[in-house]
Amino acid sequence: MSTSLANHFLIAMPAMADPVFDHSVIYVCEHHEEGSVGLVINQPTQYSLELVFKQLKIVSDFPEQNQYPLLFGGPIQQERGFVLHRPMGSWRSSLLLRDEVTVTTSNDIIRAMAINQGPKDVLVAMGFAAWAHDQLEKELLENQWLVCPFRPEILYDIPYMDRWKYAGQMLGVDMNILSTQSGSA
Repeated sequence: MSTSLANHFLIAMPAMADPVFDHSVIYVCEHHEEGSVGLVINQPTQYSLELVFKQLKIVSDFPEQNQYPLLFGGPIQQERGFVLHRPMGSWRSSLLLRDEVTVTTSNDIIRAMAINQGPKDVLVAMGFAAWAHDQLEKELLENQWLVCPFRPEILYDIPYMDRWKYAGQMLGVDMNILSTQSGSA
């Protein structure tokens, strides 16, 4: 492995072999010799943060916090939550991934969000995606993913449903005209 893809986005190609990742944009948290870990950042579930508040027996008097969507972060450990946010506060179990991205797995950040004292720019994802040694590299060679450099607006500003097309546009690719067929000349 020559270049780390950590802190990049993976954009699922139209011919993505795994339907779980159809039209996905994944923020790559880790990429090293042992494998890779990432979070899908554009697939809201039918659930909201209110479900997490109830499970943790937290009362929130802020309707906008209760309705904040939970994202499908990936197929692995979907009962586990990951909060991607701009660095602020001193949450337990936080890891600074880059200047504008921290991932927190402790519920103190959820408790702060319930009282509207959490980070302003935040995503809450349930589950994660992972690749074994060289698996992601193989999928890249099979044209299942495009790699997009980090852009904070993709993570925090662009509406979820527009992130796939927007990330492609950052590479000069119109995702609507890509073929679902793959091959070589």
